[in-house]
Amino acid sequence: MKKTKKLLRNLILFFVLIVLTFYIILKDQNISEIVIILANVNKKFVLIAILCMCFYMICEAINIGRTLKALKEKSTFLKNIKYALIGFFFSSITPAATGGQPMQIYYMHKDRISVANSTLALLINLTCVQIVTISMALFSLAFNYKYLNNVLAWFFAIGVILNVTALTLLFISIFSKRITKGIIKIVIRILKFFKVKDIENKQLKLENELSRYQNSATYIKGNTPVILKNLITTYIQFIAFYSISYLVYCSFGLSGHNIFQILTMQSLLYATVSGIPSPGAVGVSEGGYMAIFASIFPENLLDGAMLLTRGVNFYLFVAISAVVVILNSMKTKQDIDIIKRETDDN
Repeated sequence: MKKTKKLLRNLILFFVLIVLTFYIILKDQNISEIVIILANVNKKFVLIAILCMCFYMICEAINIGRTLKALKEKSTFLKNIKYALIGFFFSSITPAATGGQPMQIYYMHKDRISVANSTLALLINLTCVQIVTISMALFSLAFNYKYLNNVLAWFFAIGVILNVTALTLLFISIFSKRITKGIIKIVIRILKFFKVKDIENKQLKLENELSRYQNSATYIKGNTPVILKNLITTYIQFIAFYSISYLVYCSFGLSGHNIFQILTMQSLLYATVSGIPSPGAVGVSEGGYMAIFASIFPENLLDGAMLLTRGVNFYLFVAISAVVVILNSMKTKQDIDIIKRETDDN
């Protein structure tokens, strides 16, 4: 019940942020004119943009599956797609995307994947994302610094610092035995302070998982090609993701700016807003888009471009991933009911 209430609170906060964001952005705009503009875009480019987002999810699934396979865990491509969509949904509705990985681990555990191995696989995947986000943003800055006003420049600096900090912590989590052991000790002390029952058994379970985790991390360190393949896949994944803004630009029949210019600007925007601790970076993503792409889109098309871009690369897949979460939760409940009936019969 506590988990359900927390999920509902996050969903309410998420929808309130959406309503406030679009009210602030669109309150002085002619909504009917925006609808007409969106209705007349080239649907071919919009479809390609949606396919790019599908490809983004497929790359996520490939990385998850590759690492799990390296750790001797069994998983199918469809299950990996499920994990990718579940991660996307819970990252979108929780502050600073904190809910994505824990829920992926939870659903992997239900599919009989070791918590130690699923945790390591997701940490490696997240590390690749951070490396790609930071490196592409710094590369893009050299070409697009003039599009950052003072406020955006500060947000960009904060975003990069937060991403670098997260990357450092990820490296420590993956490769430092001493620090991970220290974290376990701190957790046990906190549990003892709050007089949690059966503390010895919990400590033994944590230490067993830590041992398995460290063995898996040692194995991964000896198989660097897995990490390199994941890194290459992540670069391809984010190039597809950043290209969505260019495809939206083309869908309006505009020209004058090439894919490199717009892709690198989207890279700057993503690094700027990714560290903001609001669910799905709602509000800051829309506002940042309006500020950075104001010099790319004509004023009368900017609102429509923002709505279409965010619709494709975020809101559409929040809806799709929500359906996957609901269907999977229903299946889990059915499985529990079957087990209960079988237990009662016996």
